[in-house]
Amino acid sequence: MADQPKAFALKANEFLFQLDESDLDATDIVERSPGVYSVIQNNQSVMVTVLPHGTDAKLLRVEVNGEPFDIQLKDSLDQRLDTLGFSKLSGKKVNAVKAPMPGLVIDVAVSEGQELKEGERLLILEAMKMENSILMPNDGQIKQVLVKPGQAVEKGQVLVELA
Repeated sequence: MADQPKAFALKANEFLFQLDESDLDATDIVERSPGVYSVIQNNQSVMVTVLPHGTDAKLLRVEVNGEPFDIQLKDSLDQRLDTLGFSKLSGKKVNAVKAPMPGLVIDVAVSEGQELKEGERLLILEAMKMENSILMPNDGQIKQVLVKPGQAVEKGQVLVELA
């Protein structure tokens, strides 16, 4: 079976685009300064500024010629999971964030009442000599922080309650 070109789905605000490797190869992207890019495709040039937006590499906030866009990029695996219905699971509202493994809380990055977006860091949990960022599972507000730095936690223990 021959290698098929990688296909990407790009959602910019409410607009959906399908791209493949040939589209990317036909685009010239030059970094002008940190986070600022000149993008040229089909003899058209735009300036793109990448803005901070959580920690998920597949979610970006960009300004194109000064107009803001929230960008979500899905590769072929993400698209296949959507087709199988697994993306619908992420729409479920989570009320509590639990420890995925036993460990030691190194840092708590949130406080009660704080509004967060999906993918933003809640805390750092050290387990097996590795630091693991525990991230916000969906957009929401912190109801209660149940741990503090230096505290040992068990697998499944509630770390943060969400409103």
